[in-house]
Amino acid sequence: MSAGGNVVRPGEQGPELVLGRRRRERTWTLPKGTPHGGETIEQTALREVTEETGLGVEIVEPIGAIEYWFVLDGTRIHKTVHYFLMQPTGGDLADHDREFDEVRWVELGAADAILSFPTERGIVARASEAIARLPEIAG
Repeated sequence: MSAGGNVVRPGEQGPELVLGRRRRERTWTLPKGTPHGGETIEQTALREVTEETGLGVEIVEPIGAIEYWFVLDGTRIHKTVHYFLMQPTGGDLADHDREFDEVRWVELGAADAILSFPTERGIVARASEAIARLPEIAG
């Protein structure tokens, strides 16, 4: 199990979303990670998003989960990632940790073309629906 976020803010051309790039895997993805002992999924999401993006964030609402399979050391693993819609409360993208080689704001409408995984494109589509109901983010 992991948890992460769709961090959004109003932008000049509409809402913007934070994405991170992992050079070694050549992927653009949403910030997420695994819990530390006893953390709730909300606590995990807040901590991981802050570490991976350099931003302070707050949860607006849950937006769903994705599931996928991967192989690690010859073992097939089923993973569920819970995502939350988030807003930045401070911080700086330059302060992101080493999980990502680059972190940047992108227009929400451009995220589909940038994200590497279809499951994450689907969760961003769900976030877009939530954003449309929130004038403070939608702009």
